[in-house]
Amino acid sequence: MRKSRTYLLTGAAIAAVLTLSACTNGTEPSSSSGSSSSPTASASFAPADVTFAQMMIPHHEQAVEMSEDILARDGVDVRITDLATQITAAQEPEIEQLRDWLAEWGTDETSTGGMDGMSGMGDGSDGMMSDDDMMALENASGPQAGELYLEQMIVHHQGAIMMAELELDEGQNEDAKAMASNIVTSQTNEIDVMKDILSTL
Repeated sequence: MRKSRTYLLTGAAIAAVLTLSACTNGTEPSSSSGSSSSPTASASFAPADVTFAQMMIPHHEQAVEMSEDILARDGVDVRITDLATQITAAQEPEIEQLRDWLAEWGTDETSTGGMDGMSGMGDGSDGMMSDDDMMALENASGPQAGELYLEQMIVHHQGAIMMAELELDEGQNEDAKAMASNIVTSQTNEIDVMKDILSTL
């Protein structure tokens, strides 16, 4: 009787372990194979992810501001206005997504440490335009405004790509890294387009 009871208890214990194992595998994937759609992957983040989001929001906002400024001008090459429309359409949704992530992570939108939170940044290499740069674009008109927009946006994109590459190297959140990868690809392509347009102006 004692031996039979032992076998029954052992069998029940094994079944319980298998059940728990199945549940764990279904809801808590490891960091190496986690899906970006799972709650665990979405909630997992590192300081670099926070810094990336905090710094990319104003970076994108400035790109949108520059693009809206050029779209309000007359006499600008249609290839440039098409590009400005494309940049605005791509970056406005990303701004909202970045804000949503910061809210989910319980962090402020405003960064206190700047890009110093990501190695290699904080040295002015983020591509942000100065007040004087923005004023120069605002004061330019027609073809001159279009050309200046392209020159500034190339530098701006280069800074965004550097920030995104640092996120890919140092970040942990899979969703944020996916956005960073998209930024590298899309903005590298846009830089090529802008250089091509500049060569024909």
